[in-house]
Amino acid sequence: EHENSYKQQQPSPRYNGRDVAIVLAHSFGAKTLLGSATPSIESFSNAKNNKYGYIELKERYSNTGFPEIVTVDLKEERKHKRLKEEFSELLLEEIGKVLERKKQIIIFQNRRGYTPLWMCNDCSWTAQCNHCNVNLTYHKKTHQLICHYCNTHYVPESRCRACGSNNVRMLGLGTEKIEETLELFFPNAKTGRMDLDTMRSKNAYRKIIDDFENGHIDILIGTQMVTKGLDFSNVSLVAIPSADSILHYPEFRAHEKAFQMFTQVTGRAGRKHEAGKVIIQTNDVKHPVLEFIKAHDFEHFYTRELIERKKFFYPPYSRLIYIELSHVHEQTVEQASQELAQTLKTKLQKRLLGPEKPLINKINNKFLMCMTIKLEKTNSFNDMKHFIAQSIDDFRMFSHFKAVRIIVDVDPL
Repeated sequence: EHENSYKQQQPSPRYNGRDVAIVLAHSFGAKTLLGSATPSIESFSNAKNNKYGYIELKERYSNTGFPEIVTVDLKEERKHKRLKEEFSELLLEEIGKVLERKKQIIIFQNRRGYTPLWMCNDCSWTAQCNHCNVNLTYHKKTHQLICHYCNTHYVPESRCRACGSNNVRMLGLGTEKIEETLELFFPNAKTGRMDLDTMRSKNAYRKIIDDFENGHIDILIGTQMVTKGLDFSNVSLVAIPSADSILHYPEFRAHEKAFQMFTQVTGRAGRKHEAGKVIIQTNDVKHPVLEFIKAHDFEHFYTRELIERKKFFYPPYSRLIYIELSHVHEQTVEQASQELAQTLKTKLQKRLLGPEKPLINKINNKFLMCMTIKLEKTNSFNDMKHFIAQSIDDFRMFSHFKAVRIIVDVDPL
């Protein structure tokens, strides 16, 4: 139920498959069953307000206990020089123990490639895409820097473009580097990698799942693909070598998504015969999301999130409409967004946030501006939608803004 992939993003219509199923069932007088160990905040709120029925499963299948969850403080590990290629001594020790017992391991890292940064050690310049405002990811197998937004490939430069220094290094951790590191530390272990780079062929996904299930792979390394409800009976250890980028992503759903993703991946450990173990490496061991995950405290996490959402008027206490404008000229899209915002504010006033540059404000040679509208969940919602649609139609009549592309997303994720 909580899966982001149910939301259609490109092209339009931008609908949520879950919501469509609910509306369709309602029109036929049927029931809809939503299932998840980590439901969305909106669905949990609906259940608590008796809009949905709520059935809670308090025991794991086959009565196996919840896995033990251990957090490792990366700051302390660095301070005492206990890190080996971004792996703590504890994590490497636990991997060794699990392999000795002929059990299996899942390593979750939601970044494909070798390293996410190609960086100058002298002036902090980073290699960026010429067409997008994003850092390039180094892929060692092909020895290329690749933009994960427009898929442009570049030859890595050994000299810094900004200061001319030769002191250029790779920084960060991707699935490709994790696989290489584990093959170095555990040469007798059989590793497999599940990410977009290795799953391109028709039968690759089915093959790696079968190989892991049949014991032909000891350590499975993967992106969020490995969190998708897979059931492996022999997995004893799950590890998250770098949790911070997910925990601290700058958007209001960051804690919800982190809790869902980490809970789902930790649920792969010890599913049948014995309780497994989970090791999470982070620079912020006191982060509230990790505290709730360690305590397996679903209820209090959601209660805390609802309090925060109510305080700042985010869903489920409001509905959002996201508007994105794009154009090949930055000045044009900035002027267009200001013009449209001025019109919308005549009625929306403080409900309109922005316009502002999004986190990534250039993709495929087009500059972006965005604004977010928070609306009350009242009968006036449809009237407001009509006003917004009419304002955008009127805006498109301006000849100097005709080339500006506008995307409207209701209930964005």
